[in-house]
Amino acid sequence: HPGATGGGGRCGSGVLVTPRAFPCFTSIAEHGLLVEFADRFTPAITARVRALDHALTAAPFPGYLEAVPAYVSLLIRFDPLVTDHAEAEAAARHLLDRADLPARTPQRHEISVCYDPDLAPDLDSVASLTGLSTDAVIAAHLAGHYEVVMYGFAPGYAYLAGVPEPLHLPRKASAVRGVAAGSVLIAGPQCLVSTLTMPTGWWVIGRSPARILTGDSVRPFLFDVGDYLRFTRIHRAAYEAQA
Repeated sequence: HPGATGGGGRCGSGVLVTPRAFPCFTSIAEHGLLVEFADRFTPAITARVRALDHALTAAPFPGYLEAVPAYVSLLIRFDPLVTDHAEAEAAARHLLDRADLPARTPQRHEISVCYDPDLAPDLDSVASLTGLSTDAVIAAHLAGHYEVVMYGFAPGYAYLAGVPEPLHLPRKASAVRGVAAGSVLIAGPQCLVSTLTMPTGWWVIGRSPARILTGDSVRPFLFDVGDYLRFTRIHRAAYEAQA
């Protein structure tokens, strides 16, 4: 049950709770409340995070500003001139106790990617480290079923769960500067398509012409948290035409 607390407990209250009881509520500055659902990621936990996010959108409490979902937690931002932490927590608990939390129908997206060597500088390294051929790495990446779990780090950086296990690699020992926008990156079970030229310690295995930053102030990103993606391969001519 989403509202089960196992006896309750405020994780950030300074009181030692052993074992930790979830969900936990932690006050953040004067304007935020962090709701933690677990201490490790599972698809079921992210579903609970999204359910509370959608419930707050459908039934916001007075002073509610926004919710920011992550892998196992949700940050609730509110106007401290209108409400406070206790009222925000009470509102969140009320929604968690409902059995009919609203669900959003996820959208499905196809994102094209080119795996040419100059656009995929780490493809050979990933092949060597995983014991696969470069063609097998590409096939595995294309076979993945990806879900947008959260946004973070930089504008439009949608963290995707679903990288096939044979491709799971730790991050590089050090970051590489100047990695181009549109780079398709993997690290561990995660994948993302970068939106800015920035340093990264993730493995660059391709590049996409997809425009994730939409320029729309109402809908600034192409994906919503909870959406699904699949990658499709394009050759260089198609990439150049779309880039």
